[in-house]
Amino acid sequence: MWISKINGYRGKRIIMKKNSKRYNAILKNSIRDKKISAKEALDLVKKNSTTKFDESIDVSLKINLKQSKGGDLSLRTVVNLPNGSGKKRKIAVLCEPSKIEEAKKAGADIAGSDDLIEKIASGKFDFTKLICTPSMMGKIGKYGKVLGPKGLMPNPKLGTVSTDLQKSVNDFKTGLVEIRNDKDGNLASTIGRKSFSTEKLLENYNFFIESVKKEKPDTIKGELIKGTYITSTMGISYRIGVK
Repeated sequence: MWISKINGYRGKRIIMKKNSKRYNAILKNSIRDKKISAKEALDLVKKNSTTKFDESIDVSLKINLKQSKGGDLSLRTVVNLPNGSGKKRKIAVLCEPSKIEEAKKAGADIAGSDDLIEKIASGKFDFTKLICTPSMMGKIGKYGKVLGPKGLMPNPKLGTVSTDLQKSVNDFKTGLVEIRNDKDGNLASTIGRKSFSTEKLLENYNFFIESVKKEKPDTIKGELIKGTYITSTMGISYRIGVK
């Protein structure tokens, strides 16, 4: 590491990494200071997805948080994409001992009762979504500080507290995605993979946008969505024009 001392200031020299040939190539497809249609953006994003793995196609929104009454809007919900998300999830189900076999038959990767709670309490768990039956919520509630920061705490509004294990597991294994905004009004979600056809991605995109619009409360003036962008895991983003 190179250290310099100029006018009494001692600092580190930062060596910037050069862009890869792949990234420089897709930069030629960038569009500045112009909004394009969702279909045009999806065609370009798929064209730019030149990595060997099946890149995620993502939509990012800037939403209007300011309500005319009360505090800022906090949007948190689930959207069931018509063509699925293509995202693989490891589903755990916390249930009564008598329902463990039912959960496994429903497709759960992990199913347990008090034994699963012990793993959660120790912090040693490796699932990406936790579904819980209502009767087990009383036992898991005190572990909110462990599960909450990871976005794993079961919530009835998000479909992760359920008596219908077959439906809940299937929903999260296929197209159900959870969305929530941050404090700056940013909201992002996957809408599929590069292996999806443009038509399927466009259908997912339109369904996602309409689902978010339906969450607009009466206390928000003007449009809920202020900006929309589409990108891929290793690609560049495109700003979408409003119809």
